Amino acid sequence: MPLEPQQFPATTVPTRFIGGRITTEDPAQPEADALVTDATGRIAWIGWANELPAAFAGDAYEEVDLGGARVIPGFVDAHMHAVMLANFAPQISVLPPNITSIAELTEAIRARRAAQGPNAWVEGWGYDEALLAEHRSPTRWDLDAGSPDAPVCIMRTCGHIRCVNSRALEIAGITRGTPDPVGGEIERDATGEPTGVLKETARDLVTPFIPKPSEHDAVQHIVDLGQLLASQGIVAATDMCSVDGTDTHPLLLAAARAGFKQDVATYMLWDYIKQNPDAYELGPEQMDRSQQIFAAGIKILTDGSVSGRTAWFYDPFLPSERDLGAANCGMPTCTDDDIDHAIAFCQNHGCQLSLHAMGTHAIDRVIDRVMAAGLWDADGVPPVRIEHVTAPSPHAISAMAANGIAVVTQPIFPYAEIGTYLTNLGEERTRRCYPFRTLVDAGVDVCISTDAPATSWAVPSDPFPNIKSAVTRQAYNHFDFDATEALSVEEVLARYTREPARILGFEGLGMLKAGYKASFAVLDRDILAIPADEIDRVQVAATYICGEKVFER
Repeated sequence: MPLEPQQFPATTVPTRFIGGRITTEDPAQPEADALVTDATGRIAWIGWANELPAAFAGDAYEEVDLGGARVIPGFVDAHMHAVMLANFAPQISVLPPNITSIAELTEAIRARRAAQGPNAWVEGWGYDEALLAEHRSPTRWDLDAGSPDAPVCIMRTCGHIRCVNSRALEIAGITRGTPDPVGGEIERDATGEPTGVLKETARDLVTPFIPKPSEHDAVQHIVDLGQLLASQGIVAATDMCSVDGTDTHPLLLAAARAGFKQDVATYMLWDYIKQNPDAYELGPEQMDRSQQIFAAGIKILTDGSVSGRTAWFYDPFLPSERDLGAANCGMPTCTDDDIDHAIAFCQNHGCQLSLHAMGTHAIDRVIDRVMAAGLWDADGVPPVRIEHVTAPSPHAISAMAANGIAVVTQPIFPYAEIGTYLTNLGEERTRRCYPFRTLVDAGVDVCISTDAPATSWAVPSDPFPNIKSAVTRQAYNHFDFDATEALSVEEVLARYTREPARILGFEGLGMLKAGYKASFAVLDRDILAIPADEIDRVQVAATYICGEKVFER
């Protein structure tokens, strides 16, 4: 597909910002109290007001008094499914406080079915067994109670599992005789009957039958999402692939023309191009990082999720009646050949490879296959980034540090999903998960992100609960998951701004320094001075992208 023209930042009014407590994330000048923006939306000067050059002191510049507010570079969410998050907006949100039980989910489905009629799919997202009163996954029969005739599909919070009703199974042709696909599982009850829970690649058995939003609706959803992200101080994000095969890059280009402001790096899921990779257009034009929307590379899923009991470990999960008596160590969701071919594609195209790996076995496997193949030049960014890295072995940590393999991890997972982590792993193993301090001290390139919407939290893209988790190592219910692995607020901010911008190659973002984009967030309180247990209460007072105020509370 030919590259479509993009909007560039409109001319902005040159502005002098004074009276701030500015964290620049620039090691050469960590703090400032004033900055000046030019008509192109870049920072012309930053420093201390008593050293302001005379050229920036006149009436040619508007003046904004920041009133002592803490200012930080805008957040860069290095792992988000932006288009998926946007498209989930009109669906049923199966998250507290909206829905707290399977019974309430059934009623929400019944109401949506009545409003839509018998031929439209009822869709929802976000359920987590630990947050439902029944403490179990819904099944086809629970969904049937709300809609016996219209198809229903509810995505689990992790994004790796779908729960569908009997009508959806019928449409997809899934019966008790349907074999499990490679890298997936059709969950069955003790009699062999499908329960409606489709794990990992099994979810793709029903995906082709679920209608996609129109292009017009999808673009509008993305534009609306931009407003939410702006309210959270997010100036750049990623689209880490769709799970329905959609190439999201053209949709994001269209959204940028329609007013979407954030920079976005896109990744295509290897599953959807591996049969004919030469047909997927990924060249210098698409990967030009000076553009607002650019293609960063390819993503491959190598295992599942901890909360979904599909992350691939050496040791089994704690027993569950849903395992039907078998030891469950999770599962690989792709073959070694899949990983090798994805590596070769990225080597040939000079692009970045993103590998989803949560369990220890999965992480070790991807490290070993990458090192056997050899690293490559990816236009100045780390050629390999590993997503989540829940339980890395000492071997993996050493290899990542020695070879510049980046880690993109999510403190929000143990914070929000602590119930399922404890149920599936127990307290001791849960405390060993997400060893932030060990990774940083070992010299691994680490950045943090939300993985929204694959986050069991009411507003999944919100940065502040994520930051709080990394700093306190306490879940929302105050469970302590090993404070010795905590990071400081300063360390976390760097890994939410400067480091993701560097690892992904966002031009002019991540630091506030002369020549960089004037993209920053003004906070309603000083995140560096408040008690750590209040970090989740921080809100963004204003957000500027390329010198333009795009949000004000």
